[in-house]
Amino acid sequence: MSETAELHPLIATRWSPRGFTDRKIDPATLSSLFEAARWSASCFNEQPWRFVVATKDQAGEFQKILDVLVPQNQAWARTAWAIGVTAAKKTFTHNGKPNYYGMHDTGAGLAVLAVQATALGLHVHAMGGFDHAKARADFGVPADFEMGAAFAIGYVEGSPEPPTTRTRKPLAEMVFGTEWGTVAAGIGE
Repeated sequence: MSETAELHPLIATRWSPRGFTDRKIDPATLSSLFEAARWSASCFNEQPWRFVVATKDQAGEFQKILDVLVPQNQAWARTAWAIGVTAAKKTFTHNGKPNYYGMHDTGAGLAVLAVQATALGLHVHAMGGFDHAKARADFGVPADFEMGAAFAIGYVEGSPEPPTTRTRKPLAEMVFGTEWGTVAAGIGE
């Protein structure tokens, strides 16, 4: 965490574990995560995000989603209570024009879901390592949707604190003024 900025504890303690317990997430709690995502901001309020999700008590469906993950992700994601993939609608519903912000908005939805999970003592690990074509075919994702990220949701044993070795790039490398590469005024001071 930055030495100069104070983060809300939900953001500061959010992290992406590679191992979960098999503790069940009750349906109301799981629903609240997707409700949080539903209230995320989106361009023209399009809400382009879609989630394909299964829990361990749906063994066949859980395995179907697990099977689209790359082997390295399968190895640890199998311990999560819920797994899924996201997709983003490529066009606006109101006019059929391209929605260049659909994937951005879908990522924002998944981020809000992760913060809600943190507030409830859960963890979310998003991942890019999955077979997009297989997911599209296996889940019947229409052509007007772009595959996004896969994710795992669950409880972690022991302390919910993030690892102490977390690092982030300095703000000066990512927040610019109107000249690319030049840090924006008032950032990181």
